[in-house]
Amino acid sequence: MAGYAHRLMTGSDLDAALAALREDGAIVYPTETFYGLGARAFSPTAVAAVARLKGRDAGKPIALIVADETMLARVVARVPAAAHRLARAFWPGPLTLVLPARADLPAALTAGSGMIGVRVSSHPLAQALVTALGEPITATSANPGGAEPALDVAAARRFFGDAVVYVDGGRLAGGLGSTVLLVADDAARVIRRGATSLDALRRVLATTPLSEA
Repeated sequence: MAGYAHRLMTGSDLDAALAALREDGAIVYPTETFYGLGARAFSPTAVAAVARLKGRDAGKPIALIVADETMLARVVARVPAAAHRLARAFWPGPLTLVLPARADLPAALTAGSGMIGVRVSSHPLAQALVTALGEPITATSANPGGAEPALDVAAARRFFGDAVVYVDGGRLAGGLGSTVLLVADDAARVIRRGATSLDALRRVLATTPLSEA
């Protein structure tokens, strides 16, 4: 996989994906588990395009992928100490932290909640995209609402046709998606169980209480 990532970083596939993102278009790209539907997080036009492609309810927020904790600071208003510990323990990896959002993010990302879900992907192609773009991208799964998430580009293409640019990382493992965890100053709450276990989270959270929604 590392060799493929290097080829894309200098080849036409990554160039086409980055060009689409910079023009407020959408892409399909691989993550640790499923293909994601990506667009520039800071562009209301691009985020709206993702929502249309997904057929997404306006009341559902859209999570993001960032390159690192430095980029995280561009989308969240603050990072509780427990969230810092979790990020250092589990990023890159399948843990989405839900944190207070910056007020200037497109409203469709937070769905009026004032919170934003963010993670760092461990897939080399997802990392290459956000690093080369220099901005966060959306991380919603590459499927319309109600359909199974795409495990390969062929499945995603059946959903979206020529409406997006595809970054092909082969067939993905699937399984559980990322664990989604809301983190406050004095507690953490599991929004969705996923690939990062609750036992592992508790070990890192230590004295910070962990509950389930």
